Amino acid sequence: MHSLDPRVVHLWRLQALTRLATFWLPVLLVAAGWVGFRFGLSAGVAAAAPLVVLIAVTTLVWPSLAWRHFRYGVRDDDLLVESGVLFRHTVSIPLDRIQHVDTRQGPMERAFGLSRLVVYTAAGMSADGSIPGLDEAQADALRDTLVRRRGDDGV
Repeated sequence: MHSLDPRVVHLWRLQALTRLATFWLPVLLVAAGWVGFRFGLSAGVAAAAPLVVLIAVTTLVWPSLAWRHFRYGVRDDDLLVESGVLFRHTVSIPLDRIQHVDTRQGPMERAFGLSRLVVYTAAGMSADGSIPGLDEAQADALRDTLVRRRGDDGV
């Protein structure tokens, strides 16, 4: 089994900080302001403080835990992807069911030199498996390996 590139921890922290700044901070300010207006300033601060601590911990600690528990491997007959911090999730994708494999990069992933591998099978129209946080060259090599192993000569 292989692990993700360690740079993905920094990427996930940056993404979490972006969510914090664009969504959670305004929501917390409005909620604390409302509670403070209704019940007094100290009540607003008391209501927001535990949430701020929880969000800060998840922003800083959770990405490391998620990276530590994410594994993938190409076996003889399938691609196995294991993830999950609190609840473990294991996906086995049979190689003979793979329809196509893509690599994707968003702007933040591109800045870190990382790619996401996305696997589609005959089961549906959405992706059936995804491996984030791969080095670009590693993602391309894994994509080509999966395509070759399923017996197709094209990407």
